[in-house]
Amino acid sequence: MAHDVARPAVALVTGGGRGLGWGIARAFGRSGARVCVTDINAAELAECAADLAADGADALVLQSDVADLAATQAVVRQVVERWGKLDVVVHNAVYMPLITFDATTPAEWQRQLDVGLGGMFNCAHAVWPQMKAQGGGHIIGIASGSSFRGYHEEIAYCTIKHGVEGFVKALSLESAGYNIAVNTVGPGALIKPTRLTRAEAAALPEEVRAGWADPVELGKAFVWLAAQPPRRINGHRLDAGPIVRTLAAEGPDFAFAPEKVTLYPDDFRARQAWYDNYTG
Repeated sequence: MAHDVARPAVALVTGGGRGLGWGIARAFGRSGARVCVTDINAAELAECAADLAADGADALVLQSDVADLAATQAVVRQVVERWGKLDVVVHNAVYMPLITFDATTPAEWQRQLDVGLGGMFNCAHAVWPQMKAQGGGHIIGIASGSSFRGYHEEIAYCTIKHGVEGFVKALSLESAGYNIAVNTVGPGALIKPTRLTRAEAAALPEEVRAGWADPVELGKAFVWLAAQPPRRINGHRLDAGPIVRTLAAEGPDFAFAPEKVTLYPDDFRARQAWYDNYTG
């Protein structure tokens, strides 16, 4: 029998110490989900824990590196031991220095790939047996404009984001049979630059910070996606901004159209046509 994830009860968010990951974690906590947050930055993780506690969320915070498969597997075990299952994994963690190709050493290149792309594999690999055993779930990566385009000083980051989309497209063909949805969600709005720490962001002028979307509001899009039956949306790239606007205008049971959930509706339709006609 398929596992009912109509209202996700347990979510894991990596890289949740700040920024979008922090907003996603709080949105899940406020929705009533039990949420585990991981990060490598102990200080920012502690701040996130305090925010989740202030929200009244049932939360678990763990210092962990997504580039380490064994550590990621240990996180999944702790979540399942505590709450009995794991419905949603959001791989948000990324390492993103803005450097030229000349400045990108082999070690620097590898570290970025290990966190951003390797972390996506590690999260999926770690949760795969649990989601298969419980009858389903959601695995969500983070998309961006770099998923489709190239940008200056983002050699590794653009490679990672393009790679995550390929991972999603391919794994979704296998995951469908297990009632596991694999998708990506981009912010779909201007957010705090990923590389900035909490302290660095707070030091910027108010007029700069005022232009950033509230990551907790954007997190509602992840909560909405995770509440969908896994077979409904699988293998796609969505965007939080359009989803949040649609939720505000029409509510969670809105009549679905690609334009309501992504900045790239043509890509959504092209992927769906491929899946509908793919025979292996």
